[in-house]
Amino acid sequence: MGTTATTAIDPIWPLCNVAKKFGIWVPVDAAYAGSACICPDFCNSIDGIEEVDSFCFNGRRWFFTNLLCCCLWIKDPSDLTKSLSTNPTYWRNKISDSKKAIDYKDWQITLSKKFNALKLWMVLRSYGIGNLRSFLRNHVKMAKIFEELVKMDNRLEIFVPGTFSIVCFRLKPSAVAKVKSYSNGTKAHQNGKLASEDFVNQVNNKLLDLINGSGNVYMTHTVVAGSFVLRCAIGSTLTEEKHVIMMWEMEQEKANSILGKPKIALS
Repeated sequence: MGTTATTAIDPIWPLCNVAKKFGIWVPVDAAYAGSACICPDFCNSIDGIEEVDSFCFNGRRWFFTNLLCCCLWIKDPSDLTKSLSTNPTYWRNKISDSKKAIDYKDWQITLSKKFNALKLWMVLRSYGIGNLRSFLRNHVKMAKIFEELVKMDNRLEIFVPGTFSIVCFRLKPSAVAKVKSYSNGTKAHQNGKLASEDFVNQVNNKLLDLINGSGNVYMTHTVVAGSFVLRCAIGSTLTEEKHVIMMWEMEQEKANSILGKPKIALS
């Protein structure tokens, strides 16, 4: 649910219907996008969630929590504890034996562990549900602003449908075809045909290097069906719309340096 590379979302309900026929465990990996489910308006992404066996998301990705904090919900905890519990005499006590308390040593492999849940608790107490929802909704809004700016430039394309706060885009092959050659000598054209996918990937990689080399903006990338794609991911508590505009202007500047096109004025 919300893959790291492109925020793709699998159809949970139909998959659960198939899995139940064969007794297959259904986990939902919502490492990045699971945080958005605290907003009712994003819960359509998890239609059928009541049928799954477990659901996890990573607090460090989009829930403003420091490293090493993964949140796990499991429909039947006994499935987990039967696999991981150990019960030697020196660990036994009346409270645990009576099942009045949850013994979290049985919920994972390691016995000596940090109190990672405290970090998440501090985030919840510091921001509150209202502020957290506001942050997430605003990040999605800013990603939509960047996506609309990308659509203004006919040299660029949105490579996969935008979801949540990540925008996947690249320079179009038709725009890259106008580049005569690459810095390593690779030619854009072969026998008059459109630029090869490899050349398009090289030019988009160059664009990413130039953007990140500025020291003011940092983007990441992914490869989808062999195509190199830039990823604009918005997820910091300090990011504002002015930063999105600055990021767009930086992208335009670096694209212009590669393609030699005039800069598009923002309205």
